[in-house]
Amino acid sequence: MDMAVVGYIAYLLVAIPLTVWVARTLGTNGYHFIKDVFAGDEQLAHAVNRLLQVGFYLLNFGFVALWLRTADPVPDARGVFETVAVKIGAVLLVLGILHVINVVVLNGFRKRAHVDARTLAMMEPPQRPEPNGA
Repeated sequence: MDMAVVGYIAYLLVAIPLTVWVARTLGTNGYHFIKDVFAGDEQLAHAVNRLLQVGFYLLNFGFVALWLRTADPVPDARGVFETVAVKIGAVLLVLGILHVINVVVLNGFRKRAHVDARTLAMMEPPQRPEPNGA
């Protein structure tokens, strides 16, 4: 069997479960953060969380597929490990970058929502006490 094919198989056997694990972990733990971003609206938070997960899968699986091919020949087992290590390292970097981008964008939404809520609270007229005995 061609050693490049062995490398492809090893790469896919690591990259696919890794992507699924990271997506599930981020989806499960990120839900509460997203819920806070959307001021406790659970339905919206759940919908946005699922959409982010689908986008994450599409971007990462697309990258994994495009990054599969290797131009250099893989002569032996050492070459397989080195090739797979470089490819998995790239996948991990992309996963990390996507995660940071998601957090930065959602945190921007969260900060803006909190500022808007404070501004709205400041704009409301003060409540007058009701007259006694009237």
